[in-house]
Amino acid sequence: MTNKIAVSVKTTYMADQTLPLQRYVYAYTITIANQGDERAQLISRHWLIRDANDNLQEVQGIGVVGEQPLIVPGESYTYTSGVVLETETGIMEGSYQLRADSGSTFDADIPAFALVPPHAIH
Repeated sequence: MTNKIAVSVKTTYMADQTLPLQRYVYAYTITIANQGDERAQLISRHWLIRDANDNLQEVQGIGVVGEQPLIVPGESYTYTSGVVLETETGIMEGSYQLRADSGSTFDADIPAFALVPPHAIH
């Protein structure tokens, strides 16, 4: 397996669910594209979530949104989830653990992405 998994992210600030000075809510939509030559099943996830006060949340778990999708070569899997921060801005990064049809397991990095409300972007 070439283990070519591409991960892209789109974030959305959820103003209607945010309570300023208490909690800031973001949705993120992830697309996981299999650019390799073998099917790969997403087994688990590992997130590092850091807010503007440098507080770190570490999240590990089986699958994503209750699923362990099997992604065939040339196809992709997209899901949306959310995160709550104590500060207005933050950053997330992590990795997915996948298993190829051959039985080998490997990690696919989730590149760091910022959580920033539209009004804070200059």
